[in-house]
Amino acid sequence: MISVHPQYIKDNNGNKLMVVLPAEEFETIMEQLERVEDVKLFDEAKKEDNGDRILFSDYMDKRKQKNA
Repeated sequence: MISVHPQYIKDNNGNKLMVVLPAEEFETIMEQLERVEDVKLFDEAKKEDNGDRILFSDYMDKRKQKNA
């Protein structure tokens, strides 16, 4: 679990408007969010995978023919 030490900026009525975090904690949170997004993208790609595979050399040949 990430340990955070937020400081809140409040309006005149005491409502929280913003959060201030130490830079290191913010960076850790952003890294974790990127990892979560990577897992999500992997899971989506896995669902769409039908098992078909081609050799990389075949792919490159088809690409060259397409761009010629």
